[in-house]
Amino acid sequence: MKLLTILKIALCCVSLLTVAQAQEKFTERTFKLIAGAKSPPATLNDIKWLSGHWTGRAFGGTAEEIWSDAKAGSMMGMYRLIQAEKPVFYELLTIVEEHGSLVLRLKHFNPDLTGWEEKNTTFDFPLVALGDGAVHFEGISFHPDGDAMTVYLAIEQKGRKVHEEVFSYIRVLPTTK
Repeated sequence: MKLLTILKIALCCVSLLTVAQAQEKFTERTFKLIAGAKSPPATLNDIKWLSGHWTGRAFGGTAEEIWSDAKAGSMMGMYRLIQAEKPVFYELLTIVEEHGSLVLRLKHFNPDLTGWEEKNTTFDFPLVALGDGAVHFEGISFHPDGDAMTVYLAIEQKGRKVHEEVFSYIRVLPTTK
């Protein structure tokens, strides 16, 4: 019995070490996969807490995210930023189960719904790690805390150093009539 317990502990340590070696810091609180590393195993059930309506402050305005429940191997999300009572931009997002793990994909849109990216192009963020209730996609990390959530996003702009934006959200609870 002791040998079996020791083997389980050793296997767990090797597994944790492999995950730690598969990632590196991108910003203070975001990560990226090292070249050639694969995303860890995961399903949408691991992030079901994300579904719902979230609102908070970001980029000098009001940020809002709405995530669907998981169905057919995907979750869909919507993001919008409002400043001075006008929409600044939108994002359409999905998180899909792919190759035994998760990938977050998004496209940006202007207020008139003209797209930022080319027609067949998306920003893809593979899963880097799950831990302590948080989910870490490459360059974006979601940290739940009850009915609050903090999102850390690594933003790369041409000619500038990568910086981290922080989104502090609260869950919008359904109203009863």
